[in-house]
Amino acid sequence: MDIFEKCMRFQDARVAREEGYYPYFVPFTGGDGTVVEHNGRKIIMLGSNNYLGLTNHPRLIEAAEKALKKYGTGRTGSRFLNGTIDIHVEFEKELAEFVGKKAALVFSTGYLVNLGVISTLVGKNDVVVIDRYDHASIVDGCLLSRGQILRFRHNDLDDLKRVLDSIPENKGILVVVDGIFSMEGDIAKLPEIVDVVKKRKGARLMVDDAHSIGVLGPNGDGTSAHFGLTSDVDLIMGTFSKSFAAVGGFIAGDEYVVDYLKHHTRSFIFTASLPPSVVASTQEALKIIKGEPERRKHLWNISNYMREEFKKLGFDTSTSETPIIPIVIGDSMKTFAFWKRLFEEGVYTNPVVAPAVPENSARLRTSYIATHTFDQMNFVLEKFEKVGKELGVIS
Repeated sequence: MDIFEKCMRFQDARVAREEGYYPYFVPFTGGDGTVVEHNGRKIIMLGSNNYLGLTNHPRLIEAAEKALKKYGTGRTGSRFLNGTIDIHVEFEKELAEFVGKKAALVFSTGYLVNLGVISTLVGKNDVVVIDRYDHASIVDGCLLSRGQILRFRHNDLDDLKRVLDSIPENKGILVVVDGIFSMEGDIAKLPEIVDVVKKRKGARLMVDDAHSIGVLGPNGDGTSAHFGLTSDVDLIMGTFSKSFAAVGGFIAGDEYVVDYLKHHTRSFIFTASLPPSVVASTQEALKIIKGEPERRKHLWNISNYMREEFKKLGFDTSTSETPIIPIVIGDSMKTFAFWKRLFEEGVYTNPVVAPAVPENSARLRTSYIATHTFDQMNFVLEKFEKVGKELGVIS
């Protein structure tokens, strides 16, 4: 059997392109973050994770340019060998202090953090317990581990307790949850989760703050800080591809745990280190996150306004309570049609269908930026109402 046969059978994308509703890999040619350009048209961006609007900030660009001139374009090797420079070490100290942990380790992508940390810590005699709505990178880290994988119903504390009670006493346990869930836009019930996990002797808790850093917490310092539970969470993971406006990720925790990960995590040891320009720009982003809380305040004002207005129009926003607001449509083809019509009207969203979300819960995932204006949002609402009525999604 030809291993490429599956590739030849795959026709979904071709058919979607031919019929004009293919929504992926749209090439943009410019824009400032809230507005992008496509084929000469200006489109309001509602599909970005650029929560604080820093992707084009002059301070980040200047920091990256200085690092390029000082260090060059890359390190041509892994952190383990020749790839570590002084600003890697400085930034790790800054990140650890920011999230309230003793040590941190920077990875080249957020995906590699979850892939590596989970698969390194969870061995064949261990169990990893995850929320059913956890991000794919968490799931992949579990699959790469040699441990048993158990899932509990989304944000269901009774089910989490049931799962933990089913695990034999001689097993090591790592519980992993998202801080903000990327498709629902809701927040992990961390106080209750901490209470359940800590009742199980030896169980450890990891929180994926990919969508929470810069958004939640008194200083943008994430879900644990938001609930005042930093000391009760063993590991905090974050990415640089969202509020930090770049690429990369980190894990933070006790020094002895981070030191173990530094010497055993394959996705850290066997990949090239984060380029100096990216480290420098993310360092600068951290200064802005801490020093400009007004960005976070405006982000929440915009997000809360949109959620309430969507509800008034009759849209289903699921359990959203953050700057991620899904518009649940249900049927996949209607979701693609909705995406296309909005795009034609000048609004970009992200269509999400199974298996990324449960069957019959296809949706348009919208997300908001601290540099969005209320005028832009009112334009968006007008287009959503127009297309929603046209397609029979709202009355």
